[in-house]
Amino acid sequence: MLNKKTLIKALLAGGLTCCLLQCSDPSPSPGFTPEPAPDDETGIVEVYLTTGDQQNLLKRLTPIKLGGKLAGFTISLDSTVLHQEMDGFGAALTGSSAYLLKNMLDAKRAEILQKIFDPSNGIGMSYLRLTIGSSDFSLGNYSYCDLADITRFGIPDIDQRDLLPVLKEILAINPDLKILASPWSAPAWMKQNNHMNGGSLIATPEIYAAFADYFVKYVEAFEQEGIRIDAITLQNEPLHETGGYPTMKMEWQEQSEIIKNYLGPRFVANNITTKIIIYDHNWDMWSYPNNILKDPETQVFVDGSGFHGYGGTYPAMGTLHNLHPDKALYFTEQSAGGWGDGFAGDLKWHAENIFTGPINNWSKNVLMWNLALNPQSGPTNGGCTNCRGVATISGNAYSFNEEYYIIGHFSKFVHKGACRITHSLTGSCSNFFCSAFINANGSKVLFAANNSNVAQNFNVRCGNREFNYIIPAISVVTFTWK
Repeated sequence: MLNKKTLIKALLAGGLTCCLLQCSDPSPSPGFTPEPAPDDETGIVEVYLTTGDQQNLLKRLTPIKLGGKLAGFTISLDSTVLHQEMDGFGAALTGSSAYLLKNMLDAKRAEILQKIFDPSNGIGMSYLRLTIGSSDFSLGNYSYCDLADITRFGIPDIDQRDLLPVLKEILAINPDLKILASPWSAPAWMKQNNHMNGGSLIATPEIYAAFADYFVKYVEAFEQEGIRIDAITLQNEPLHETGGYPTMKMEWQEQSEIIKNYLGPRFVANNITTKIIIYDHNWDMWSYPNNILKDPETQVFVDGSGFHGYGGTYPAMGTLHNLHPDKALYFTEQSAGGWGDGFAGDLKWHAENIFTGPINNWSKNVLMWNLALNPQSGPTNGGCTNCRGVATISGNAYSFNEEYYIIGHFSKFVHKGACRITHSLTGSCSNFFCSAFINANGSKVLFAANNSNVAQNFNVRCGNREFNYIIPAISVVTFTWK
C-alpha cells in the first residue's frame, strides 16, 4: 500500500481532489412534438410551459421579446456570480427498467429512447444511475462476483443481456451522458449474514480490501465496454437494512475507513478518476457525511455527498455545503408513485422539493428513481409495490409521467458545462420557486414554478434587459435566451 501521507500530497499536487466549480391527457401523451431549436436572435426569449391541468406538456409557446410593459414582482439574475457546475438531470436505469426496454421491439425502443435522451428530438436526459448488482427493482438477486473470490469478478449474464445493450443505445444518442453507479449490497460472501438482503460487511482487512477491489474491477469492466463511470457511491441508503431485498448496513465510521485505507488508495494506484461520493441517503441524517468529511485523510479522496429526499428537508444540503464548501453535493434518488397527489400535486411538490430546492442548495444534479416500470409497478424484487417510473412501459406501448416533463424543463435547456447563477426576488409573490443558469455559450436559462392556485405576473431582469410573463396557476415554465 502507498504511504498515506505521500499519497495525499500527490493527490493535492496533481489536482485530483474535486471541488465545486466556482463558475462558488388525462394521461400525459408520450412526449412532446419536437420543435425547432431556439433562435439565435438576441432579444428573443424562448418559453416552454407545463401546466397542472396537462393542457401544456413542455409546450413551446410563442417567444417573448425583451422589454414591454412590466408589472408584478421581479426576479433579478446576476450572471456574473457563478455557483456550482451542473452535471445533469435524469433517473436510474435499474435492472427492471433495462429489462422492459430491452424487450420492446427495436423500433419502439429506439423511439422512446430518442424522446428521453436526444437533446433535439427529446428532453435530452443527461445523467443516469446504475445499480451495481441487483436492487429492489431487478430480476432476482445477483452481484458482480457471486463466488467467494474477487478474481472471479465479471458482468453477470443478466446485465450483459439487458443493461449493456440498452445503455450502449442510450450513449449512442447522448455520448455526453454522465453515469453514477451504486451497490444495494456487497456480494453475499463478503457479508456477516452471507446474504445480499440485510446484514453488513465482515469487518476484516481482507474483506474491506476485496470490497474496494470490487469497485476497481467494476469501473474497469465498464471501461472495457466503452462506458465511463463518472462516479460511484459505496452503498445505497447505508442506514436502511431489510431482509426483503438487497440492502446493507454501513455506519459512517466504516465507510470512512474503507475510503481512507482501501478504496481511495486503490483508485489512485489504478489511475481511476471516477469520483467517490459518500452517504447516498436521506437529508435528515446529514451528520453522516459531515462526520466523514471531518477526517482530512478520508476527505481527500471524496468528491462529495449524495442525498435522497425520503426524510428530512432539502436545506440540509446547504448546511453541509456551508461546512464543507470545497465538496460537491448530489441529489441521487427520489421515487414517485401511488402515494402522490395527481399530476398537478406532484408537479408542485417536485418543483420545490426535488428540483429548485436541492439545486439552490448546491446540488450538481437531480436524479429520479426508476427510468421505466410497467403498469403494475414492476418488475420488483421485493421493494416498493406502488412506485412509478419516469416512463410506463407495457409491452411495446409506453407513456410518460409527470417526472418526464419536469426533468425535461431542466435537461433540455441546461447543457453540459452550465453553472447555476445568483437570483433574487423583490416584491410580493406566493408559492413561487425558481432556479437560474448560464450555459457555456452564454445563453441564460430560468426555471420558474407557480405552486399557487392563481396566475402570477412577474418580471425577469438580467443586467439592463427585462421581460414580463404571466405564469398560469399550478404550472412550471422554462425560459431561455441569449
